[in-house]
Amino acid sequence: MKGHKKNLKESQIIEAAEQVFAEVGFKNAKMEDIAAKAGITKVTLYSYFHSKENMYMAVTYKALSLLIEKYYETIDKYRDKSGLECVLAILDGFMSFCEEHYLYSEALLEYFALVRSSSAGRDDSRLTEAMKDSLYYMKLQDMHNLPFKLTVKEIERGKADGSIQTKLDPMLCTLHGWTMVVGYVKVVSASGTNATPLFNVSLKELKKLSLRVARELFRAKE
Repeated sequence: MKGHKKNLKESQIIEAAEQVFAEVGFKNAKMEDIAAKAGITKVTLYSYFHSKENMYMAVTYKALSLLIEKYYETIDKYRDKSGLECVLAILDGFMSFCEEHYLYSEALLEYFALVRSSSAGRDDSRLTEAMKDSLYYMKLQDMHNLPFKLTVKEIERGKADGSIQTKLDPMLCTLHGWTMVVGYVKVVSASGTNATPLFNVSLKELKKLSLRVARELFRAKE
């Protein structure tokens, strides 16, 4: 019971942190503001999270967990469809996830940038002391490759069932899809609440084009 209460309180703190991060950004967020939003004292907040970095990693961990859950739901839903249709559904779902949860998409992009700059965490000279001590950063390292592995598996299934004909390496295709989504996220973030963000082009049409390009890539025989 005690553990359940602790987990519940931690979840409430993370939700409060999400709101503050979304309102002012990570750099401008203050621990006292998060404590106030959560309805607790700053001392209590520090008893759960020793640093703002660890709290941001907790939000990032939540984001990646939800994204992975969405991947599994999509794979289960398309298990009787072709591998191609499943991969396209994964990409579509990823973009929709980023549309619905901009803070999560931003946190994930920042995390993967950190992973890349620190040689997947092996070069800890690029990490702050708070990040080195972050339990959630360690948790993220254990699972951050899973979305890529799941996509590769579905691409391989598509090759096996004939719906995907490209000879390109499945991981290369997966990374291409990831960069496509990253670009889409950047346009979404730049557009704000505008329905036609750049040059009067709707996001819906941009999304359709991205998925159509992906479909053609997977169908190409060379």
